[in-house]
Amino acid sequence: MALQKLNIVSKTFSNVNGRLFSLSTTVAKTFREKYRDFWTPKPRFVPPYEHFTQVGDPVLRTEAALVPQELVDSKEVRLVTDRMIKILHKYDCVGVAAPQVGVSLRIIALEFHEGKKEQFSEAVYKARKMSTFPLTVVINPVLKVTDYSLHKHPEGCMSVRGFTAEVERYDSVLLTGLDRKGAPLELKLNGWNARIAQHEMDHLNGKLYIDTMDRATFACTCWQVINNKGGRVEIPFYK
Repeated sequence: MALQKLNIVSKTFSNVNGRLFSLSTTVAKTFREKYRDFWTPKPRFVPPYEHFTQVGDPVLRTEAALVPQELVDSKEVRLVTDRMIKILHKYDCVGVAAPQVGVSLRIIALEFHEGKKEQFSEAVYKARKMSTFPLTVVINPVLKVTDYSLHKHPEGCMSVRGFTAEVERYDSVLLTGLDRKGAPLELKLNGWNARIAQHEMDHLNGKLYIDTMDRATFACTCWQVINNKGGRVEIPFYK
């Protein structure tokens, strides 16, 4: 998994990509391992990141693991959820999944704050069935579709930075899971908030919106600016 070597409790998760979320006490290393570690450059940044992982990173294509019940209210999981909330606000997003901060665990965070209204025209806000939603973290979420009506609207993703496309999503869903303290949660979501939940749940299953998008609508979010600036435009990956 992608929460590499945190060495926190007596349990270890791993995935086929060889990236580890190590929840284990320190294990004695062989001389060869110590020698290899000495000469191997150490990564400057390790998960949970303060930036969004980008498409191509194996963590985004891995099915995330359940958070063990005994760890839901642990300081280690709180570190992950705190980092998720920080990045959600730092980039002014509406949702984030743990794999997007490099951690392959089934955790999502959702929020559609009042200030978001100012970013859309009244017509768009109404057409996309947007509504405010308080910051909510859901651990081990389960999503059930309650209204199979499909709506197609543009979506973007901070893990596919600089692009957008139209995606069909179900109108209403029921989201259940645990809050940060381990208490049961049940959320009835519709419209845009249901779309956010579906988008984030896809991340936990190793999927991206580009897998189900209308390919003819895939576009760079700043194509006009690129033309106006003669191509002298950069897409930032850090704030």
